[in-house]
Amino acid sequence: GEIFEQKKAGRGSHQVAATFEEAVEETGFGTFHAVLLVICGWANASDAIEILCVSFLLPTARCDLHLNTADMGWLTASIFLGMMIGGYVWGVLADLKGRQRILVFSLAVNGVFGAVSSMVSKYWQFLLLRFISGIGVGGSIPVIFSYFSEFQPRNKRGRMVSALATFWMAGNIVAAGLAWVVIPRTSLTFQLGSIHFQSWRLFVILCSIPSLSSALVYALGMPESPKYLMQAGREEDALRVFQRMFYWNNRGTARSFSVERLLIPPAETGSTKFHENGGNWCWRHIVKGLDPIRKILAHKLRVTSITLSVIFFSISFGYYGLWMWFPELLKRMETGGGSACSNIRNSSSAEDVENVTCYPVKTVVYKEGFIIAAANLPGNIFTILLMDLLGGKVLLCASLFLSGICAFFIWEVSTKAQSLVVSCIFSGISVIAWNSLDVIGLELYPTHLRSSALGVFTGVSRIASILGNIVFGQLVDMNCAVTILLVAVIFFIGSLACIKLPNTKHIELS
Repeated sequence: GEIFEQKKAGRGSHQVAATFEEAVEETGFGTFHAVLLVICGWANASDAIEILCVSFLLPTARCDLHLNTADMGWLTASIFLGMMIGGYVWGVLADLKGRQRILVFSLAVNGVFGAVSSMVSKYWQFLLLRFISGIGVGGSIPVIFSYFSEFQPRNKRGRMVSALATFWMAGNIVAAGLAWVVIPRTSLTFQLGSIHFQSWRLFVILCSIPSLSSALVYALGMPESPKYLMQAGREEDALRVFQRMFYWNNRGTARSFSVERLLIPPAETGSTKFHENGGNWCWRHIVKGLDPIRKILAHKLRVTSITLSVIFFSISFGYYGLWMWFPELLKRMETGGGSACSNIRNSSSAEDVENVTCYPVKTVVYKEGFIIAAANLPGNIFTILLMDLLGGKVLLCASLFLSGICAFFIWEVSTKAQSLVVSCIFSGISVIAWNSLDVIGLELYPTHLRSSALGVFTGVSRIASILGNIVFGQLVDMNCAVTILLVAVIFFIGSLACIKLPNTKHIELS
């Protein structure tokens, strides 16, 4: 800013002080931010892989685990139930204890329990382990975005967060590609004790590797967020992070980092004293854990928080209600021809479960899942190019409305080819809403509430995801058309709600 430039020009015996935004600008923009994007992006992709791997294994694993359609709905819902709990708990801990260490723990929980789930033979065991894995996923998703945004200069934040969100598409593609390559290979099957270790189990293990590798990278080489360190009053630690950023962004130049002090608002310094000094440890953390809910519903943020809750519910119910069931719907189209809703059957009874055929594996189901995942690419490119130009609010409203129209046509189409085209269009459009919501959610809340607020909205999102999957599991056999039309209506409601959101384009992080 202008004050910072005046201090630089008049630098003599006194130290040069800077606010967070000024310090970030002084570090420049370059290699550090590119490496950070790849590392955070891989962690984001690992979460997508862990969530979507369940949907891709269902068409085959349902026979080995003896699942009916309702069981499949509960299984896809279990990971979202874990995410609902993990999103809030890990989000609060990230605001209390720091972003970096929470990312290590949550990613490790995700990867370890995801891998272990491949070794069980009973449905309830698989359900429990996927639930625990979901607790890890629920923590890493909101914290990754808070962590990443707190290294970005404000004039590039929208574009960079949108770029980070594109790695979710990469995770979709990796999950679909692995499913396509691994699951149909029945030659990979072998006997492991009492478990008939089939190809879908190997797929589950491979899907856990990205989370475990991300946890290792964060544990060994990533710094804490400088914005969090400033909020915690750890000025020297924050300065070291800024110096590290400056070094990587300005190697080979004659520039030197001129910031010697950081201007930390007293309110931010005091925000961490509560949980670092005095009082009963357990009681303080219980109170501190519940405090973010009260704060995000305080008068100043109440309308925004309620509006965001409606939007998170709408997009999660609609997106995951359809996305997690795409492989199963595509399988039904492949088996019976025509649209997914024209192949109505009741598979909820034990007799019908026994009559379901999973082998030979229909490779085309995974190929089409891969195509739908890749269809995210145009939407991601569109978001990166236009986020800083139009702002997240415009993109969010338009994307939710168009997603509702696409959902309507998924029910209306009459051929398999048409269904695939409309599903791809839905994939490309709906991802714009997710990317926009990632940017808006970060910019509307201050540092000491950012991860907690995103954790709360993640919880709302997971409730919607659970309901969406249970509704699909219960109703897709009875009245598929009503289920898909319900998704379209909920998307329209979300589009109307986002009109109430403030415009956050180029806003300064508080």
